[in-house]
Amino acid sequence: MSKDTPNGGNDQSANSAESGQSQGWQSAPQGGPGATPVAAPQSGPPGYGQQWPSAPAPVTPPRERGGFRRGFGLGAGAGLGAGLMLLILGVVGALISGLMFVGLAGAAANTNTAENQPIDHVWGEEGATSTLRVVEVNGPILGSKGDGAGLDIGTYGYEVADMIDELDKDDTDGLILELNTPGGTIYGSRAIADAVSRYQDRTGRKVMAYVRGMSASGGMYAMAGADEVIADHGTFVGSIGVIAGPFQRYRDVTAIDGTLLTPGITTKGGIERQYLSKGKGKDFGDPFRDMTAEEKATFMAGLDDEYNAFVNHVSRGRDISAQVIKDDLGAYIFGAKQAKQKGLIDEELGREEAYRHAAELNELNPSDTKVVKARTPGFLQQLLGAESRVFGSAPAVVPQEGQPARVTSVICVGEPLVLAYHGDLADACG
Repeated sequence: MSKDTPNGGNDQSANSAESGQSQGWQSAPQGGPGATPVAAPQSGPPGYGQQWPSAPAPVTPPRERGGFRRGFGLGAGAGLGAGLMLLILGVVGALISGLMFVGLAGAAANTNTAENQPIDHVWGEEGATSTLRVVEVNGPILGSKGDGAGLDIGTYGYEVADMIDELDKDDTDGLILELNTPGGTIYGSRAIADAVSRYQDRTGRKVMAYVRGMSASGGMYAMAGADEVIADHGTFVGSIGVIAGPFQRYRDVTAIDGTLLTPGITTKGGIERQYLSKGKGKDFGDPFRDMTAEEKATFMAGLDDEYNAFVNHVSRGRDISAQVIKDDLGAYIFGAKQAKQKGLIDEELGREEAYRHAAELNELNPSDTKVVKARTPGFLQQLLGAESRVFGSAPAVVPQEGQPARVTSVICVGEPLVLAYHGDLADACG
């Protein structure tokens, strides 16, 4: 016999339901047995054996630096980065500048060579399609820089020859050799003449010689082989001859005047000076003795050789008989009109007409032809090492440290040379 408990079954069922709710579970939906329980939100206190869910740990915000420390750190980092960048840029810039300087210095140095010359436009339209090149011969003609310099500007014949030799058929449409010279060394003059001949053979172009002022002796030598010789008004041409000297002879010497460096000497018994030499004629030119007949004949034989070579060169170039040159022209110098009559020049023309004639000589249109020549390197080029002179020109000597200019030209100092020179050497030597 069972004992009835009031609401016993219902209480148990209610407790189970309450327990299920307290555990956060919902009974399966009526869709069928075996449904998966689904978690429900916690709506009440935890059941037996359960705890409240723990709250997440609080996040501590980062501690901010003070304004000064933060600003100083950022500024120091930026400054260090900027400084490093500037250092790198400075090193790279210095390397580039150094390479550029070396390149510019090399280019400047090369301006004093035959093939690299700064060029000036001197006549005609700059945009003209045809070009005539002027090469100048001014003052006494020497050989090279080793021949020294005189009181006035001169010309190094070897350098002029090198410059002409660098000109090719594609470089110019013709050559103008401009001269204002009393002549000078035979070897320097002959070097120019030979270069003119090589240019004609190499390019097939015409060469016009143009005389400004004077072309005497060595100048005549240099230009005789040109296709035509034109002289400006009032010029002088000629002096086909050679000279050597002066050979001094002192007689009855009792004193030698002093100089800035050595005192004067005076003696009662006169002054004797001797050379110690071996070889007959080795002391030829000693001013304290007479030259012998044999010495004079030997030296004159050398002059004869140089003179005959000079005469024959002019004879071929100007188509004048060698005998006419020796007997008629001699070593005289002639004005432009006489020179034309004697066959030494072809025409007397001013500069404008002469340049136009040079274009026509090369079968060019004068209106579409320009004339150019080398010029002195500019200030920047000189600063980088270029010489302050046109290649081929010999600068005049200048005073140094308060001392007067010292002439070093071979036509002035040392043993007398056989020269193709017209006039008084004092003009070049002082």
